[in-house]
Amino acid sequence: MFKENTEFDIIGMGEVMLRLSPPGKETISQSKVFEKNVGGSELNVVSGAAMLGVRSAMITKIPANKIGHLVRNQISGGSVSDKYLVYDNSAESRLGIYYYESGAYPRKSSVIYDRARSSVCSLSLDEIPDDIYSKTKIFHISSITLALNPNLRKTALEVIKRFHEAGALISFDVNYRAALWSEDEARAVIEDVFNYVDFLFVSEETSRRMLRRTGTLEEIMEGYVKDYGVKLVATTRREAISPTCHNFNSKIFYDGKFYEEKPYNGIEVIDRIGSGDAYLSGVLYGLLKTGDVQQALELGNASSAVKNTVLGDMSVSSIDEIMNVVKSHKATGRQDEMVR
Repeated sequence: MFKENTEFDIIGMGEVMLRLSPPGKETISQSKVFEKNVGGSELNVVSGAAMLGVRSAMITKIPANKIGHLVRNQISGGSVSDKYLVYDNSAESRLGIYYYESGAYPRKSSVIYDRARSSVCSLSLDEIPDDIYSKTKIFHISSITLALNPNLRKTALEVIKRFHEAGALISFDVNYRAALWSEDEARAVIEDVFNYVDFLFVSEETSRRMLRRTGTLEEIMEGYVKDYGVKLVATTRREAISPTCHNFNSKIFYDGKFYEEKPYNGIEVIDRIGSGDAYLSGVLYGLLKTGDVQQALELGNASSAVKNTVLGDMSVSSIDEIMNVVKSHKATGRQDEMVR
C-alpha cells in the first residue's frame, strides 16, 4: 500500500496555534492567568503518530521570534521533525491564538479564535523544498487549512497535487468549521480535493449537512469510494452525556468491508481538544505499522479515548499505553484498577 524507503512516514501541513486556557474550570472572564499550549489540527495528528512510533514532519510558517521558538520546541518535543518549518521575518508576523474555556454541566465549553492574518496564511510554494514530495508515505491535511486564506488555499491545493503525483497517499480530514467558510464554498473546494484523497476522515453530520450526502451511513461511506476512488473512509461518533462524560466509537469502510467495535462508554473527559486528531493518529499508525484495518480502528478509538483524559492539544501516549487500553477494552470480567 505504501511507498518504501522514505525519510518520513507522515508529513502534515497546516496552521500551528497557541492555546490560552484558564486553569481548571475557571471562566475566561474571571481568570487572572492563562495556561498555554501549542497545537493545531494537522500538528496534533502527526505528533500523536510520532509519539506512537512513526517518523513525522510538519510544514507550517511561524514567526521568527520567541513565540516561534516556543512552537519549534513544542514540535520537536513531540518527536516531530522541524526540518520544514518556515520562519516569518516580516513586521506583521504572528501566531494564531485561541482561548479555550472548559465547561461543566450545564455550562458548555467554549472557544474564541484570534487567528486572522497569521503567518501561515502567507506560506508560498517557493518556501517549500522541491524534494519534499518524494520523502513520505502519507501526506496529511485538513480542510481548516484550505479555509483560512485564499493564498494558503492555493498553496495547499498545489501541495496536495504534488504529493499525490509523487506517490504519497493523501490523508484528508474534512473537519468542517462553519466559522471559517460557508457550506457552499467549502463543498466546492472539498469535493475537488476528494479526487486526490486515499484516506478520508469525515463525520456523519458533515456528510449529511455540508456535503449533502444522503442514505444510510454505510451508503454514504460507500459513496465516497464509488464517486471519488477513495481507498478508506472513516467516520467517528461522539455522544456528549455532559462536558465531562462522553461516549465514542467509529466505523471504517475499506475494500468492500465495514470495520467497527464496541464503543468506549463513560469516558472521563479532562480535555477533549485534540481527541479527534488522536483518532487519526492511531488509525494512520495502525495502517502504517500493521496494515490491519481492524487493528488500526482499535488503535484509533483507544487513542481518542485516552486523549480525552490528558490536558493539552497533542496526544502524549506511547504505543504500549494504547495497546494496554485496547486489551482492557476487549477484556471481560474483573480487571485490575492499575497497570502493574
